[in-house]
Amino acid sequence: MEKKLPLPPFNPETAAKKVRMAEDAWNSRDPDRVVQVYTEDTVWRNRAEFPVGREQVHQFLQRKWARESEYRLIKELWSFTENRIAVRFAYEWHDESGQWFRSYGNENWEFNESGYMQRRFASINDLPIKEVERKFHWPLGRRPEDHPGLSDLGL
Repeated sequence: MEKKLPLPPFNPETAAKKVRMAEDAWNSRDPDRVVQVYTEDTVWRNRAEFPVGREQVHQFLQRKWARESEYRLIKELWSFTENRIAVRFAYEWHDESGQWFRSYGNENWEFNESGYMQRRFASINDLPIKEVERKFHWPLGRRPEDHPGLSDLGL
């Protein structure tokens, strides 16, 4: 099995790198890319959905990004242990009617020895916002290195 660097056990630098890599992948909005970092039998809880395995995760992500237009995400490392990382995040998006939202959440991740995520638990709340209240304005895709993070934005 190929290894997904960085590998556990994590330290402050490798945990932060793993978080940024996840943010970059999710900002691609490419389910084919995103699912490659999860184990074949990955177990998730995302809101009230419980996908198991890469195929169900792939289907989940396709539905998500079909519904959440102009998706832009920022993740921030909260805590870590040997093979687990806790993350807080916010993302902005709009629905088919043009209503903007900022979704806030927390994720708990567990990795196997090869660096693949085997468990992901996410709790998320959606806050309707006005377009003028948006804070994430970079072009779709990867957040630029010089763009403020969550703490810098007061989120």
